[in-house]
Amino acid sequence: MTRKPVRPSAELARRPIAGKVSLNRALSKLGFCSRKQAELMIGEGRVRVAGKVARDPSLRVYPDRDRITVDGAQVAAERKVYLMLNKPRGLVTTRDDPEGRGTVYDCLTDLELPFVSAVGRLDKASEGLLLMTNDTRWANGLLDPASHVAKTYHVQIASAPDEAMLERFRTGAVVDGELLTASSIELLRSGGRTAWLEIVLDEGRNRQIRRLLGAFDVEVLRLVRVAIGRLQLGELAKGKARHLTAEELAMLSA
Repeated sequence: MTRKPVRPSAELARRPIAGKVSLNRALSKLGFCSRKQAELMIGEGRVRVAGKVARDPSLRVYPDRDRITVDGAQVAAERKVYLMLNKPRGLVTTRDDPEGRGTVYDCLTDLELPFVSAVGRLDKASEGLLLMTNDTRWANGLLDPASHVAKTYHVQIASAPDEAMLERFRTGAVVDGELLTASSIELLRSGGRTAWLEIVLDEGRNRQIRRLLGAFDVEVLRLVRVAIGRLQLGELAKGKARHLTAEELAMLSA
């Protein structure tokens, strides 16, 4: 049976975070910081558990029971936040980039938010709809392959394919020993030496569309994610983010 993503609700928001997890993961689950940032703070001796300095990121704790403090202030679970962002091309989907490149977090500076993470990724050259949240269970539900949440992309390519070529795209290709396919591939429009395709995926593999089309020597000029499930990017301006509505959350959970 196909498992659907967890529906966010008032009941879910009140539910305790069950089970022991590593200390760095606990800080992430509580919406305080990323695991990497947690490891740094733990190493600096800034984190205490039950009043004792904890220097081991793998220390097992109960996020909802154990008293965890950072710099003397107790860490408590943050309110749940669900965002959609229109990611511009050229930004990486990470909080801290060692190369100093712009990140999607540069788009969130005007919003007062707890720590949030991206639900999946769009590579630097890709753009469009990106979800962000501090609800790890909800995010994992959307990312679980068993949920089969469709993702729709509009892709500009440097060729004008005929129906025979489209059929080859639909058949898929083996790349590095991995069969790459799409749920559907349709021609949106073409003109001159370029065309726009609509490609729907129900699984997420690394650079799946670029690798699939590259197997046929087709260059991708632009790749824009326009929908996740029934949630549409719509008129959200590039580089802008907003909170999802209750109706949109339900849409993703349907």
